[in-house]
Amino acid sequence: MSRPPRPEGVITRGTTAPNRLRRADRWIVSVHGPLLRRADRPLVVDLGFGASPVTTAELFGRLRAAHPRVEVVGVEIDPARVAAAKPREREGLSFRLGGFELPVDRPPTLVRAFNVLRQYGEGEAWAAWERLCAGLAPDGVLVEGTCAETGRRAAWVTLGSRDAGRARDHRAVRPGVSGSRTPAGARPGVSDPRTITFAVHLPSLSRPSDLAERLPKTLIHRNVPGERVHDLLAAFDRAWATAAPQSVFGLRQRWVTAVELLARDHPVLTVPPFGGRARWRLGEVTLPWSAVAPD
Repeated sequence: MSRPPRPEGVITRGTTAPNRLRRADRWIVSVHGPLLRRADRPLVVDLGFGASPVTTAELFGRLRAAHPRVEVVGVEIDPARVAAAKPREREGLSFRLGGFELPVDRPPTLVRAFNVLRQYGEGEAWAAWERLCAGLAPDGVLVEGTCAETGRRAAWVTLGSRDAGRARDHRAVRPGVSGSRTPAGARPGVSDPRTITFAVHLPSLSRPSDLAERLPKTLIHRNVPGERVHDLLAAFDRAWATAAPQSVFGLRQRWVTAVELLARDHPVLTVPPFGGRARWRLGEVTLPWSAVAPD
């Protein structure tokens, strides 16, 4: 009898907490809810759920509100964590052993992977993006990011398959969001980074560049002068300082004003579902990947 293939990846620290990923989940439901609703029985994978399955169960509940037939599979590389999660299974929610190979019975419509790649090298993170995007359903997306232990600061990248994007539409579209054109900083292969989103609990924010510590692994070492992501965060800090008088109307108004100032010189996405005042008031801002892509 042959052994099942060994899961791809290494065990993470596994730290998690209830509601840690609420900001990303809220964004996923709003932005990618239509994608899920186009499928009769969409499959979502929560990769690397950690020592507790609580955030996977929360994702399941939030997605079920958007689509009553969505199925969520929590995937972990540590057998003990999978065994501990099994009692939480119910119709539409399951847990299994695995890694970047995505051990599911059909390509997922969406993969959420948070705080998984922090311990990998930059090159390994790019390779993980390639591996995960290769396993997506047509038009499927990978949402990969990092957040603070409390979830108050987060950044994530949305990716798809470059081949799927070309097959879907050969016309020019919004650069760096989706479609056929290769965005700046893209590497040869399958993965197609499309957007980057920053989300923050505004009362705890000193300045936007505080989010640098939550940059994805493919960018965190690029936050140096001369790189796009460094220039973006520096410009955001300047906009935040300029918007300081708006604080008398509340931190939300200061953030919205800072984002509007940033949008004068940077390609902030300004229309729904990715942008606009409704999203900015939540302490979010989304830009095309080309705005931060490494040189």
